[in-house]
Formats: sequence, structure tokens, C-alpha cells
Amino acid sequence: MNQEKLAFHETMELHELVNFKTVSLLKTKMMQGVCFDSDLKAMMEKDTQQSIHQLNELLELYKGARTF
Repeated sequence: MNQEKLAFHETMELHELVNFKTVSLLKTKMMQGVCFDSDLKAMMEKDTQQSIHQLNELLELYKGARTF
């Protein structure tokens, strides 16, 4: 598939999504360290794995991002 460059506003929105997912991931990882409930800890670990996967997918889109 021939991927075209993202528009400037799409690049900025992608940047905002990556920032949001990164902050959410960091917060979840930090909270895992102070959580004592095993069910909640397991749920946070699943969220962590999904967030890492989603971040990797978003970072793939940076290949089509425009540089300023």
C-alpha cells in the first residue's frame, strides 16, 4: 500500500494521541506499584500491554507524518 504524507493537522492530532497514550501508560505503570488488589493489578497489566500495542501502531503512522 502506498502511504501518502499526513496533513499538518493530522500530524498534530497524532502527536496529541501519542502523548495522551504515553501519559496514561506511565500513570497505570506507576499505580501498579502501589496496588495491592490482585484483580485490579491484573487489569492494569492488561491495560499496559494493550497501551503498548496501541502506541506501537500509532508510532507506525509517524512514517507518514510531515516534518516542520
